Amino acid sequence: MAGGRRRNREDVRVMSEARAYEPAKTGRGRRRLPRGAGMGVLSRSGARRHGWFLAVLALGTALRALAMLGYRPALWFPDSYTYIVTVFRPRPDLVRPAGYSMFMKLLEPLHSFGAVTAAQHLLGLATGVLIYRVARRARAPRWAATLATVPVLLDAYQIELEHLLVSDTLFMFLVAAAVALCMTSRPSTVAAIGLLLAAATLTRTVGQPLIVVLAAWFVLRRRAGLAGVLVAAALVPILAYGAWFYATYQRVGLVGANGVFMYARTMSFADCAKMDPPPDLRVLCDPRPPEQRPPSQEYIWAQSSPLVLLPGITFTKHNDDLAARFATLAITKQPLDYAASTLTELARTFRWDRPIYPDAEVYGYYEFPVNPPGPPGRHPAQQGVDYARVYEQGAIGTEIVEPYAGWLRAYQSMARLPGPVLLVILLVPPVAAVVRRRNAVRLAGSPAWLVPWTAGLVLLITPAAAAEFDYRYVLPAVPLACLAAALSIRPGVLEQSGS
Repeated sequence: MAGGRRRNREDVRVMSEARAYEPAKTGRGRRRLPRGAGMGVLSRSGARRHGWFLAVLALGTALRALAMLGYRPALWFPDSYTYIVTVFRPRPDLVRPAGYSMFMKLLEPLHSFGAVTAAQHLLGLATGVLIYRVARRARAPRWAATLATVPVLLDAYQIELEHLLVSDTLFMFLVAAAVALCMTSRPSTVAAIGLLLAAATLTRTVGQPLIVVLAAWFVLRRRAGLAGVLVAAALVPILAYGAWFYATYQRVGLVGANGVFMYARTMSFADCAKMDPPPDLRVLCDPRPPEQRPPSQEYIWAQSSPLVLLPGITFTKHNDDLAARFATLAITKQPLDYAASTLTELARTFRWDRPIYPDAEVYGYYEFPVNPPGPPGRHPAQQGVDYARVYEQGAIGTEIVEPYAGWLRAYQSMARLPGPVLLVILLVPPVAAVVRRRNAVRLAGSPAWLVPWTAGLVLLITPAAAAEFDYRYVLPAVPLACLAAALSIRPGVLEQSGS
């Protein structure tokens, strides 16, 4: 009897405690959680539901902390110094738009390149969170949503890129945010998409075709008005920047190097015997067979390049127009050679190994170094060194601190996304669509994976077609490809109502 009474009292106590966490009734019959109780229950349940993602996020945060500890304050790339010059001499650059310089300008009061790399690491983590949130809102399985974040959060080369003072991390986040917001039908949010794409374009001009891609997405959903809002919102800052560029150089465009880069691109196949160029273009010919020529970038920067040997700086309007005419003639006279060359460059994305390309110097910038990098070799980069010291208000060399740096180097030797795996990720959405079609599963609208998948492909193809393959150009496309794969796992579609 005594044991029974004790059990009854225990039951009453447990039931009383349980009732204490039950929602209290309001005047309308609804229940309200006691203050503080709901947050604790929700946080615990949320941690259980999203445990695997939170573990990946925590590991990604720890790896970025190692980068901050091991390589202080940042890693440098030749482009970094050009961006620094624009911070202190605000004018459009002929080669690179000023978006990343504006980003660095916002952080200048902190006088720390460590603050810049910390902000970039936060953008990398935020990209992972965006990918996971979008995938889960589209009802992708938790395991698929978590796997979609692994490359951007844990790939060692992604972490190294975030630690470099280059524009790619900012560009990746802006594009990922724009794609994430595409799950909406609100005009104000669509305008925000346009502004994000404008910011991405003014950070890296490869963002321009994405405006067309995302506008076409809304047209495909039969929302042409929203597509117009997106394009209008994107054009306002882009046209304003173009007006600034024109006022500075009396040239139309965002940069003054498009012709130069296309000329360099075509030099991988251009044969003047087939092209028969006019005399003013013949000075740009290279008599060597294509297979004996250096990588395309050498035709922009090397002192022996036919274009660099012309009078004036490489990027004058005359030289850029001349280079553009040469590239246009090469492509129209040798279209199959151009297509084959573009496919060859694109195929480098999907190799299992990671061979040195385009040369050992550039390749080395993407590895966590054993020794501190030397001073920049190109004259424009040398000009930025003094400005960099002003920005930092001190020395700007990279301090390598062991054992943290060694741990990261060891991690980088093992943890990367192999090219064939990226190819499989890109194939998942169309294969899933074919399987559903064969199983007579109809989608009630445009598939949600279509926009990140198309945007990712554009980011992979455009550099191969307009410049050359570069390992860092691949990384911003990876989160979009992974998001597309996660969204294609289920037959859910983008809701037609606003979110």
